[in-house]
Amino acid sequence: MDTLSEARPSLDAAGRALLFTDARTASSFAATPVTDEELAAIWELAKWPPTAANTQPLRVLFVRTDEGKKRLISHLNEGNRAKSASAPAVALLALDSEFHEHVPEIFPHNPGLKDVYEANEPLRITNGTFSAALQVGYFVLAARATGLAAGPMTGFDKAAMDAEFFPDGRFKSLAVVNLGHPGENAWRDRLPRLSASTTLQWA
Repeated sequence: MDTLSEARPSLDAAGRALLFTDARTASSFAATPVTDEELAAIWELAKWPPTAANTQPLRVLFVRTDEGKKRLISHLNEGNRAKSASAPAVALLALDSEFHEHVPEIFPHNPGLKDVYEANEPLRITNGTFSAALQVGYFVLAARATGLAAGPMTGFDKAAMDAEFFPDGRFKSLAVVNLGHPGENAWRDRLPRLSASTTLQWA
């Protein structure tokens, strides 16, 4: 029997709680260091979920040095600076606006898609931004799955951040994710979620 046709396994209650129902956005972090291996392990999970035509347009800059964090924090909204200052590592997640260069390698059954995107930049950026945004969500879940707390944020000056870290203009910053182990008073109360009656329809 085709293994993909067999009944699929599912996460137990503890796994669902870790990734979803008990998860929170961390606002403060302990001084416990985060290793390069721990950060690499996040990507080893986050790279697998789907993107449009398997284009995988997200790029990740891990900021860990004091000098790097000072540069990054200077472009955050005031209310977000203390959060990133307490995190032992911060991921700056960005769209590679030239992601189509890799199409022949990662979408080999239709290498001509590279030329389609080369000729149509608005389509490339629109589709790439959508897939990269999906990958931002996968990245947060992957961080939680590896045992780290994550604090995703979009409150920063994107133009200034890009000029600081991506001056050639190819990468376009999308989000910042603080990473580490939770510190004191790391969690705020869970905010309400919309009900199924509000969000779901059936046809």
